[in-house]
Amino acid sequence: LFLIPAALVGAELGSAFAAKGGGVYTWVKEAFNPHLGFTAIFLQWIQNVVWYPTVLGFAAASIAYTIGLPALAQNGPFVGLFSIAMYWCATLVTLRGTSAISGITSKGFLIGTVLPGVVVIVMAVIWMAGGNEIALKEIPAGVSQIVNVDAAQHVHPRLFPHITGMSDIAFLAGILLLFAGVEVHAVHAPELDKPQTQFPRAMFLAALISFGLFTLGALAVAIIPPYDQINLQSGLFTTFQIVFDHYHIGWLSNVMGLLVAFGALAGVMSWISGPSRGLLWTAQEGVLPCFLQKTNKNGVQVNILVIQGCIVTLLSSLYIVMDDVSVAFFLLSALTVGLYLVMYMMMYAAGIRLRYTQPGLQRDYRVPGGNAGMWAVGGIGFLAVHPEARRRGVASALVRMMLGVLPADQDVFVTTYREDDPFGAAPRALYKRLGFKEAELVTRYGYPCQQFVLRRGSV
Repeated sequence: LFLIPAALVGAELGSAFAAKGGGVYTWVKEAFNPHLGFTAIFLQWIQNVVWYPTVLGFAAASIAYTIGLPALAQNGPFVGLFSIAMYWCATLVTLRGTSAISGITSKGFLIGTVLPGVVVIVMAVIWMAGGNEIALKEIPAGVSQIVNVDAAQHVHPRLFPHITGMSDIAFLAGILLLFAGVEVHAVHAPELDKPQTQFPRAMFLAALISFGLFTLGALAVAIIPPYDQINLQSGLFTTFQIVFDHYHIGWLSNVMGLLVAFGALAGVMSWISGPSRGLLWTAQEGVLPCFLQKTNKNGVQVNILVIQGCIVTLLSSLYIVMDDVSVAFFLLSALTVGLYLVMYMMMYAAGIRLRYTQPGLQRDYRVPGGNAGMWAVGGIGFLAVHPEARRRGVASALVRMMLGVLPADQDVFVTTYREDDPFGAAPRALYKRLGFKEAELVTRYGYPCQQFVLRRGSV
């Protein structure tokens, strides 16, 4: 529900504006205006800036296990200083141009992400086949988000997580971070011989591999180590340590730690230059100050990367000043996801709007199903709140977050149900509480609706 729609909408927009460049900045600018275009590319860039300390903290934990000092994974100064040092080293390599990092990034994904993922899944199967205790069956009854207690006081794992508040939603949203960024690769869809059929197949295959690797990998981590030994940052390495020590091959924990660290660092290097190129594009169009246009002899945006590095240094310092490294890790992960999801909502909206404002635009790839197909695929980015999570302020928080990133001098329009529609009571009341006023009656695909407007740019 996340990876495929993002890939398909990104493929259409990427194929339509491949000659113009600029990525999500151009897409949203063409659909709305340059201000919203800048907002979209800024969100894509800043979420990466927040993500770097997260993945570097993960790399620090892997190095701690590699050198045989796992306690360092929860040592704030070590994790913080390691993250800062490694990021600046990666930046220096990036300044030498893309040719310097292409080999590292391609190998890093295979041996630093795929290989450890396959190994932990295989070891979990061996663990269960050997009759060892399955930790998933021994989760404390108090963890209501993932277990259910029946009338006989028996504890059973939940098939779906139980949402009890915003903290759980933020935690679950972190899963989306695993699949984020697919729209960056969608611009290559026109390079295929038959983009209309080949690209969707490639995305479905990528979705299957990603879902299988991350889901089965997470299940393996839940099966082997006890619940109280799992944390967000070093749970994978704890799993490796327990299973390898059990089978008297503990030295493999060090090898896996080194591979995972290499994969994490390669991932950082592959992303350092990419999103910031979008900011360089906006700077060259005069949206940002001129000094951000500076590039070196390799064509790399020097000043933007320096500013980016300073922000990463500041965020990485959270590991040093916060008492619990896992809390800092989760805080950065949740912030990353929140920023990125807003950008995706803008991208979906751009895809839908461009179908009407520029219907004749040449698109080498189109989301199937005509305009209705685009509404169906893009609309997934605006799903309603699950019934169990309603009346907890989720919808209000999401709308306020969106209003916070939109230009303060621009009117905001939304479309919802009409007054006499039984589905309209809750959303209409929400918009009215936030200051929206009733506007014109409209029809969307034969269904009667009404627009609401928040007047901010006019009296």
